[in-house]
Amino acid sequence: MRITLSASTSLRTLALGALLAAGSLVPFACSSKKAEEAERLPILGIRHSEPTSPTDTLPDPVPNFQLTNQMGQPINNQTFAGKVYVTDFFFTTCPSICPKMQSEMLRVYKAFEGNPNVLFLSHTIDPGHDSISVLRDYAERLGIKDASRWHFATAPQDTVFHLAHAYMSGAQIDKQAAGGYSHDGAFALIDSHRRVRGVYDGMVKEQVDRLIADLPKLLREEQTQQNVAAK
Repeated sequence: MRITLSASTSLRTLALGALLAAGSLVPFACSSKKAEEAERLPILGIRHSEPTSPTDTLPDPVPNFQLTNQMGQPINNQTFAGKVYVTDFFFTTCPSICPKMQSEMLRVYKAFEGNPNVLFLSHTIDPGHDSISVLRDYAERLGIKDASRWHFATAPQDTVFHLAHAYMSGAQIDKQAAGGYSHDGAFALIDSHRRVRGVYDGMVKEQVDRLIADLPKLLREEQTQQNVAAK
């Protein structure tokens, strides 16, 4: 039986019922759900403690920290509360990968410069040299005028190395390396629950492009969570 668009209300109802019975509308619903799930970024990180239950399988969040930024202001986890942020590790005298890394991070910063829900955090791994004034000059030379959006932070070296591990990055003293330190070029994307949602090679343009594409996905997820919590 063929049902045309000019059918009566009862026939239209019958046609809708036939579509539902045949499952014609289910693929669209499933596709929408799958698309939504595909938008969600994975939760990454390291688990240090034993699970407290069979469902407790998530990696640990980034630990609490106390740092000082380029303006001499203390910053901690609460500085980033309710925000997502991108983080990396560098030192101002780095003669190898840091200039390229910060150039790529600057590209991400400029892409989201108008979005106050996206912050940036760069840790120096050479606090002995990179004083607050050195970090402030470094930020200014990069063109960063708003220290509340991009923090260049210092802390005791052990603290910074520990945080690098938590962010799935790596940094260490290495007298054989150029500049006396070895570190990777990882950029980590962190959600408002302090969980790592992506790790990208800051030396590879295509990886940084993926970070720029992933950030809106995380922002949409965060907004959805806020909307659900508000109901």
